[in-house]
Formats: sequence, C-alpha cells, structure tokens
Amino acid sequence: MRRLKLLCLSLFAAAALMSVALAVEQARPSSSPAPAAVVAAPAPAAPPPVPLLWKVSDRDNSVYLLGSFHLLKAEDYPLSSDIDQAFAASDKVVFEVPPGQMLDPAMAQKFLAAAGYSDGRTLSQVLPAAMREKFNRILAQRGASIAQFEAYEPWFVNLSLMLGISQQMGFRPDKGLDQTLMQQALASGKATGGLESIETQLNVLDSTPMAEQVTSLKEFLDKPTDMPGMLDDLHGAWRDGDVVKLDKLAREEMREKTPETYRIVNIERNDAWVPQIQKMLDGQKKGQTLVVVGALHLLGEDGVIEKLRAKGYAVERVCSACAPADVEAVEAR
Repeated sequence: MRRLKLLCLSLFAAAALMSVALAVEQARPSSSPAPAAVVAAPAPAAPPPVPLLWKVSDRDNSVYLLGSFHLLKAEDYPLSSDIDQAFAASDKVVFEVPPGQMLDPAMAQKFLAAAGYSDGRTLSQVLPAAMREKFNRILAQRGASIAQFEAYEPWFVNLSLMLGISQQMGFRPDKGLDQTLMQQALASGKATGGLESIETQLNVLDSTPMAEQVTSLKEFLDKPTDMPGMLDDLHGAWRDGDVVKLDKLAREEMREKTPETYRIVNIERNDAWVPQIQKMLDGQKKGQTLVVVGALHLLGEDGVIEKLRAKGYAVERVCSACAPADVEAVEAR
C-alpha cells in the first residue's frame, strides 16, 4: 500500500491521470460496470489549502516550486493567495509534462499500448494462482472478471482500481492542481513548458519491477477497504501543507521497502529536473518561472528543494498561513 501512496503523489502526474481515465473508459467492456457516482452533500466552505510553495533565488531572478496533488475535489478551491501571487508574478509556468502533450487525446491509446505485455503474457500468467483467484472473486462480486484485465500489466490495473475508488470519493484528475493551473496559464496566454515528455512518464510506469507491481496489487487486494482512508490521510496532509507528515506518509517507508521503484520514480526524475531548473535561474537574467510538480518530488533529502539548496541557491518557503516557527522547523530539516 505504501507504493500506492507514492503513485498518488508522484506517478499520478496529471497527464497520467487524465490519460488513464480515458484509457480505462476505452478498455472497460460494456458489461463492466462503471464506478457508481457518489453525490455528496454540500460542505461548509473551508479555508484554502496551505500551499507547498517555495521560492528559489539567485542574484538575478527566482523560480517558484509548487507541490501538487494530482487528484483534488471541488472544495479544494479557491487556491491560496500565495499561489495566485506566484502565478501572477511568473512569466512562464512549467509542468511535469508540456500542456500540448498532456491535453492530446491520443495519450489514452498510448497508455493502453504501454500497459500491455511486450512478450505476449497475460495478467493471469504473472499473478500467483491464489492471488488470481482472489482477484476474480472480488471482481465477480461487481459483475466483472479477470478476463477484462488480462491484457494489462499490474501497474495499470492498480491505477485503474485506484482511479475508480478516488472518483467515488469525489476526487477528480481534472480538478488536480496541475490541470487547474494549466488551464489558467493557457487562458492568460502565459508561456508554458514541461520537465519531461509523456513518453518518459510512460517509461517510468512501465519500468517498475514486475515483482513490485504484483506485490502492490496484492496489497491492494488484501486490504481494499484501506484505500479511502489512505487517500484521505494523504489529501489531508497536503491540504494542511504539513511537510513532515506528508514526507512520513509518502516517502520514508517507500524508500526503505521498495528502493528500486523509489529510485526510478523519484530520485532519477528529480536528478533530471534539477539541471533544467538551474537553467531557469542561471540562463536568464530577468523574469520568474512557476514550476508545478507532484508534491513528493519536493520532499526530503532526495527532493528538488534540498538538491537546489545544496547547490547554493537561496530557498524560502512561501506560506502566509504558516506560523513562523513551523516554517523554520521545516527549513531546518
């Protein structure tokens, strides 16, 4: 289940979520029931989420780094004024994947192709017999069968199941912070860009070890009722801007229990992004940029924040809702 937390925060880039949502709809047979919609009663207005926002500066200009949660609810808006001000002050907004690729409807078919087996295997062949039977029993209770998933690797099955549950809870990829800011940037005519291609994200998803993919699906099937509480905990920590809690929930155990996936998903991508962010600071002498990435990528010693701090840049958290002592405690970690 820890690996699923990692996917929530990192691999669940908006591009992945939107494409998987479309791919799941295209892959779902007509006999397979769609997740039931949950109509929630209107909730009292809550204060805006506390942003995971930092300003990284050199002598000439600055880059804002914003930690996103890629599945959000309507009640997570409006955003903090800190984000509004960073957005207004930035000449360019950079996301994990460029908007043109993220909004390309052909991405759904690319995801389905990447989710398949290149060696002709099927899901039943990669799952242990007991796990296969358990999955079939669970699906039968919902009027489905494993035959509907045979063509797809466990990572895609995991994403599909999680997306269905999250949507029932009111989370939606099109409400994610990335998607919202992307639409705002396009509407305002701001320049946009991406740190990696959609093909890179597909390769990351598809290159995680098969053994860990199977283990993740097993954990999901062993404790399917844990997912709503897990999502609520992650979402709550993100809403509160609680860096310490979010790091503990999403990163620390993952690093210890599945180090190979952690390396592929987090460390390698962070290492590829840092030089690009440095160019935004060193390669231009005016203008500011807002960079929006999954919150996981900003956490801990492997995160982009600490990697840039280690290179000598000035780093400060931008959080008008935070107590000064809280900001100092985070900066001291």
